[in-house]
Amino acid sequence: MSKTIKKIAVLTSGGDAPGMNAAIRSVVRTCAFYNVDCVGIYRGYQGMIEGDFKEMGPRSVHNIINKGGTILKSARSKEFMTVEGRAKAHKNLIDAGVDALVVIGGDGSFTGAEVFNSEFNFPVMGIPGTIDNDIFGTSHTLGYDTALNTVVECIDKIRDTASSHNRLFFVEVMGRDAGHIALNAGIGAGAEEILIPEEDLGLERLLESLRKSKLSGKSSSIVVIAEGDKIGKNVFELKDYVEENMPEYDVRVSVLGHMQRGGSPSCYDRVLASRLGVKAVESIIEGKSNFMVGIINDKVALTPLEQAIKGHSEIDHELLRVSDIMTT
Repeated sequence: MSKTIKKIAVLTSGGDAPGMNAAIRSVVRTCAFYNVDCVGIYRGYQGMIEGDFKEMGPRSVHNIINKGGTILKSARSKEFMTVEGRAKAHKNLIDAGVDALVVIGGDGSFTGAEVFNSEFNFPVMGIPGTIDNDIFGTSHTLGYDTALNTVVECIDKIRDTASSHNRLFFVEVMGRDAGHIALNAGIGAGAEEILIPEEDLGLERLLESLRKSKLSGKSSSIVVIAEGDKIGKNVFELKDYVEENMPEYDVRVSVLGHMQRGGSPSCYDRVLASRLGVKAVESIIEGKSNFMVGIINDKVALTPLEQAIKGHSEIDHELLRVSDIMTT
């Protein structure tokens, strides 16, 4: 028989993402609904080691569903990577009467949660929060939809300038290991070419594509590049290469950077966060542990943390085909 859960702690870890606050709110209010106490841990695993805890109730999380970032803050913790650090964190949880932990973050955060669970048999549940959408076991991570909308809005504005000056713009978006943002935002914004880590387009094919665009009468072009794309060492070297080989183009670079992580979460991310938070708490109460809650075929589902960490989030090949057709 599983232990009765009386108190659940929640933390955010890794990079922030729009929707994290909505998830915190969902966890806290679901705990209140089931008469389970809830504790917020500030600054992720580092706060867990330092005992930076705060009791949270329904009124603690009012007016945060619309806010980007995370009210619980986030921090990297080298100390949590040590056995001693994790032991200190575990003692703090036990001393505070905490029975289970909800971790909102990405694969690094989940790796920490899985190790913590294996060492102390402490119940953990993960909620995927990262704009990169690169977690196995969910079609959408928190913040991904909001980031897409932010990127598309930025590219729309850049296109106004590109068209006015007959320029070629390289727009770099986040995605060190995955091209989900670049591919979807590129299609959504009508980019002439999309470069992602999963597909090595090659320099010559890029030039050929740009030449075709020029011949077809396009006076300006937008190329969306994921930061992890393998064509060049970086987007600025790519710009230099194109200028050398196609001097007829006036090339500009726009790196969107951290603005993609900020802003008020979209309706989709707010609803997703609410659904995942409810499922995380209910699963813990049911005695489940070491899972990530995600969305599969628009249904909330559980994936073992180990699979979520080791599994590979595949790029949508149908979207690749659509992209090829749309850039004609």
